[in-house]
Amino acid sequence: MGVVRLLRSSAAQESGDRTGPSDGRLVLEARTGTRTAQEALFHRHLRRVAGLAHRLLAGSSEDVDDLIQDAFVQALSRLGELREPEAFGGWLSAIVVRTASKRLRRRRLLTRLGLVRREEVNLDAFVLEGTSPERATELRQLYGELLHFPTEERVALTLRRVEGLDTPAIAQAMGISASTVKRRLRKAEERAARAWQRRTSL
Repeated sequence: MGVVRLLRSSAAQESGDRTGPSDGRLVLEARTGTRTAQEALFHRHLRRVAGLAHRLLAGSSEDVDDLIQDAFVQALSRLGELREPEAFGGWLSAIVVRTASKRLRRRRLLTRLGLVRREEVNLDAFVLEGTSPERATELRQLYGELLHFPTEERVALTLRRVEGLDTPAIAQAMGISASTVKRRLRKAEERAARAWQRRTSL
């Protein structure tokens, strides 16, 4: 299908173009191996996927690029599993979230084993464009603690506090129940509150 070659040659181009065929139509064409349809889906969703990957990993640009490529390769090779072609965007985001979670768990394990250096978090990755200075400062302080959070809590809290998703959307993205999302968010918020208390008491 030439998906990897497509991704490597197109990664620097802009995305987000909503003109032309709908996602549903492009998915149906891409399922037949039509390269132009695959390229159109890639370019249309690249910017959003890149932003989500950047905020979830908050690591090196190489890590983010690898995640973007992995997510698109998975999506374009598994289009037959997508029941509602028009839902491609949300389905792709869920693939990004779950792939990022696997990468974060692996990174955390390798760090504990001393096989990789401790993660350097880019705090600015959590600040969306247009965020007020006060809110930006709050986000940087809060997410400076994310490195120490269990992966499941880190991802859930990022989706809630940074991406602004509600509980059902987080559950869908992470592939878990709403009750599990609530439990993880509660633990993450408690962990963040304790970290805030430690900082303010110093």
